[in-house]
Amino acid sequence: MSESFTIQLSGNLVRKLLDDGEKLKKKTKKSKPKIPQEPKNSQPKQLSNDAETFTKLPSAAGWPLQPPVYLPTLPPKSENVELDSIKSLLQDSQNVVERLQKREENMLQEVTQRAKALHDEEFKLPNRQPMPCLNEKDECLKCYKEHTKDPLKCANLVKDFADCARRVRQLVNAAEN
Repeated sequence: MSESFTIQLSGNLVRKLLDDGEKLKKKTKKSKPKIPQEPKNSQPKQLSNDAETFTKLPSAAGWPLQPPVYLPTLPPKSENVELDSIKSLLQDSQNVVERLQKREENMLQEVTQRAKALHDEEFKLPNRQPMPCLNEKDECLKCYKEHTKDPLKCANLVKDFADCARRVRQLVNAAEN
């Protein structure tokens, strides 16, 4: 509370204070003095900043009047400035949200593509090669159906099928080594 301040007392205030004191003594009601209203079209009177005009005014009870202290006027805080700053912040945040949504969509597409590629690699069906010795197998089965009572007649076909299976087994073993 190191700030100093000045209190200004006007003549009207002193008169009112004196009148109130007399009212308390007399206990009579006085009507309020009517202040004449200025016409709306008239321009407001400009007060002089000159200290002499205040000291020349009559003072009640002999108290000297001090000239008013004029503080530098600060520009009024415009609500528009605050609103504009809020609107710009809101617009900026909306732009950020839009950019984040676009980025999220791009990342979602990229992740989906990578997941699909990994899935395809993991669960890729091997190259389907025709079953080896399929013809020999079919000939054996056909022979057995025709000669159900005498299966020995299919011995040559069974031997051919076994030879084919042995050759395929040898090729697979050679490829693995």
